[in-house]
Amino acid sequence: MPNVTQDSRRNFMKLFAAAGGGLVLGFNTTSSVASALGLIDEAKLPAAAIDFNSYLSISPENIITILSPNPELGQNIKTSFPMIVAEELDADWTKVKVVQAPLDTNKFERQVTGGSGAVPHSWERLRKAGATARHMLVEAAAKRWKVPANSLTTENGTVVHAASGRKLTYGELATEASKVPVPADVKLKDNKDFKLIGTAVRNVDNHEMITGQPLYGLDIYKEGMLYAMIQRPEAFGLKLKSVDAAAAKAMPGIVDVVTFKNNVAVVGKSTWQVMKARKALKISYEQEGALESSADHDRLFKELLKSPEATVRRKDGDVDAAFKKAAKIIESEYQCPFLSHSPMEPMNFFAHVRPDGVELAGPTQTPERARDQVAKLLGIAPESITLELTRLGGGFGRRLSADYVLEAAELSSLVKAPVKVIWSREDDMTGGIYRPAVRYRFEAALDAKGNMIGYKLRGVGINSGNPTREDNFPSGAVENLLIESVEHQSPITTGPWRAPITNFLAYAEQAFLDEIAHAAKKDPVQFRLELLERAKKSPVGEIKYDIDRMRGVIELAAEKSGWGKKKGVAQGFSVYFSHRSYVAQVAEVKLKNAVPVIDKIYAAADCGIVVNLSGAYQQVRGGIVDGLGHAMYSKLSFKGGAPEQQNFNNYRLIRLKEVPEIDVHFVNNGIDPTGLGEPALPPTGGAVANAIFKATGKRLRNQPFVEQPELKNVIG
Repeated sequence: MPNVTQDSRRNFMKLFAAAGGGLVLGFNTTSSVASALGLIDEAKLPAAAIDFNSYLSISPENIITILSPNPELGQNIKTSFPMIVAEELDADWTKVKVVQAPLDTNKFERQVTGGSGAVPHSWERLRKAGATARHMLVEAAAKRWKVPANSLTTENGTVVHAASGRKLTYGELATEASKVPVPADVKLKDNKDFKLIGTAVRNVDNHEMITGQPLYGLDIYKEGMLYAMIQRPEAFGLKLKSVDAAAAKAMPGIVDVVTFKNNVAVVGKSTWQVMKARKALKISYEQEGALESSADHDRLFKELLKSPEATVRRKDGDVDAAFKKAAKIIESEYQCPFLSHSPMEPMNFFAHVRPDGVELAGPTQTPERARDQVAKLLGIAPESITLELTRLGGGFGRRLSADYVLEAAELSSLVKAPVKVIWSREDDMTGGIYRPAVRYRFEAALDAKGNMIGYKLRGVGINSGNPTREDNFPSGAVENLLIESVEHQSPITTGPWRAPITNFLAYAEQAFLDEIAHAAKKDPVQFRLELLERAKKSPVGEIKYDIDRMRGVIELAAEKSGWGKKKGVAQGFSVYFSHRSYVAQVAEVKLKNAVPVIDKIYAAADCGIVVNLSGAYQQVRGGIVDGLGHAMYSKLSFKGGAPEQQNFNNYRLIRLKEVPEIDVHFVNNGIDPTGLGEPALPPTGGAVANAIFKATGKRLRNQPFVEQPELKNVIG
């Protein structure tokens, strides 16, 4: 069994004993080390003041409480974290309660939801917290019964002495356990002994969500709070010129109309009142930057794909020589549009800027970033700001940005009152921070035997940073390879969108690999396996993906889908590595009255140990639905700097009837968890496009699929 060494204890455990009884074990997520801090009165320690990051408490009533630091936006972290602790503790799951922690950078590390990294980061720390508590409870029982500790076992929240039949609950032992020295070494369970991890457990917030209890930012109400809605420029590239707010100020319930930066805010006593008053504003704008349109972007993409100026991201071998001697060259271009994040809960945040400090509350994926940016804006110390986290009604990367938090803070400072800023759906869709628009050009060189001897990729992005992922497959498997990027800076604001960059790049890469396999007259699955075998035997440069794990999901997906063995169905394959995990998918398409219909999608995922089977299934299924819907239907276009889609009447999302059957399988390799919030999305577009090609002979190189000439008026 794995051990916690003395060196790995430092800053891990913080021990608190209440005068009235009970054990509180705080564990530091910044390191995997532990030290006893001493005894204090639990009654005098409200959650916001406890000096640790995440903690485990056991009350004399046998209630176990976990303080969860990471924002919860549907990735199931508030359920998975306590499951890990409860597993090592051998707790009675029915007695476990979870509390959302506020922001506290002194006690928490990586208090972030993003990058599918919460469980991988905290896995070992959480296990050690539960195991350490279990050890101390056993020691307390051994002392009370005067028996050797190794004669005792734990089960379902109790310590058991089998020889005598005696049994004590953790609550009955909590006070005594709090006086036991924190162990220098503690054994963790063997994976084969897990009882809770790997099972299906309901989300801890289910009851509150179903019964409409306040969980989300939109539920927040603070005494004396005002409501605000903000009118932002109607197009990217415009700046505020003048405002006539007389009519708005005269409307019922309106407290003030405030102009700040490039915005005009209406502040009042209810959302409905400020929403109506905002429509009465008379605002004029003037041009400040380029008023870009989607037609401009199309021309720009074509120019930059041919530009001699590009950033070389990776270069292996002699690419020019490989293409000169090639028996066959395949070339293709793929393009994706801007996308809105479209979370169910629009942007909102509460702020109360006072002379003695600032109170913030609401949904954010990056609370520390939000706090620090507010501190910079107001010119105050971050330590004078508190931030209360609510559950997020969706984020998908949009709430990594803090623009809406800054609006609330600045507005509160101007009106000298507590304010909650609320965005409408139209605000949310037109207010920026979109998925970047990107175009890719691929080239592949084949020898006379159909082997790929050269590979080129150039990505052109609009405010995308780096639109490629130069070290992902097939890098390392091709002797001669060149990956480049070109960036266009635009007034249109962009940011991370679920599985940043790979959400579209995976589709383009995997669809192009199928084009290569088709040109080489090779089975698409076998073609990928051959490339992996080349990378295994003769790696080219650095390989940053795990060849065996990728091979494993490929083989599992092919097996479960009956790849190549079915009649009357067209199958398309895709596999991708992102956020430390691997997912392969097989999409099945049937022709019904000559119309391609997506009938089923198989998924094989390797994310290491699955903590909560229920949550994991939903993460994979949700990622597939997200990937399918946006590849098929969604698009945000611009005309004169303004978004042409402003609500769901013309911004198309997938509908329930369009969701196919999804069959999910997990690789059980016993390694530590590697993330699952995003990895199932990237492969979906490629699997579906490749299946539609198999069924119709039509290649889909642009998204959304329903707008492509090959399928126009055929599906959608």
